Amino acid sequence: MPVLLDDEGAEGDWPVDRVRARLAHPGTTAAQRTLIWSEVVGRVRELGGPWPLVAVGMTIPVLRRMLRRQQLPRRLERADLEQTALAAVATALPLLAEDHPEPHRALFNAADRDVHRLINTARKQEQRERPVAVSPDGPAPAGNDAEEGTAADWGEERDEYAVLAEAVQSGVLKAQEAQLIALTRLEKKSVKEIAKQRGLAWRSLYRHRVAAEAHLAAHLRRQVSEV
Repeated sequence: MPVLLDDEGAEGDWPVDRVRARLAHPGTTAAQRTLIWSEVVGRVRELGGPWPLVAVGMTIPVLRRMLRRQQLPRRLERADLEQTALAAVATALPLLAEDHPEPHRALFNAADRDVHRLINTARKQEQRERPVAVSPDGPAPAGNDAEEGTAADWGEERDEYAVLAEAVQSGVLKAQEAQLIALTRLEKKSVKEIAKQRGLAWRSLYRHRVAAEAHLAAHLRRQVSEV
C-alpha cells in the first residue's frame, strides 16, 4: 500500500494481511486508517477484480468487535449478524463518494444500521410469538387493536414476499435465491439447517445469500431512482 511505504523502512507494496493487521493495531492513528482506507476504496473503484472482496475482508476485525457487544434475541444466530454486516458493507462499498473523507466509517455505519434493523425485527418477532393472556370472558372481539396490529404485520410480510417474487420475475434473483432469503430472513430459519437439508456447506450458502441480497439491493435502488 503506497500510503505506508515510508513506515518502518518498508519497500514495495505491503501484503493485504499485513495492512489489515496494521489497521487493527492500537498504535495506528486515525489519520493513517483514513489514508489506508482511501487507498483501498480507490483500488476498488479503479481496478475492480479482487479488490471489492479484499475491502470487505478488511472490515472483518472491526465488525467482529462491534458484533460482540450486541445482545442477541433468542432466535437470532450470531452468524446471521455477521453475514448481515458483511452484506451491508458489500452493498455500501460501490456507493461511496470518490472524495468521502472517512470511507471506513461509512461502511461500518452501514453495517451497524442493518445489524440493528435485523435485531429489532427479531425482537418484534419474539414479541408476536409470546403467549397472549386470555380473559375469563373469552377472546377479544374481532377488530381490536391487537388483532389489527397482527394483520398489519402479516400484510408487511406479504409485501416482502411480493418483492422477492417480483425480483424472480424480473430475472434479478433465481427462485432458489429468493427462497433462501425468504426462509432465513422472513421465516428466521437457520442457514446451517437449510444447508444441511440441501447437502451444502453452510459457509457457501451464506456467501450465496450475501451475493443474492446484494443483487436485490441494487435492483431496489434502481427502482427507487427511476421513480
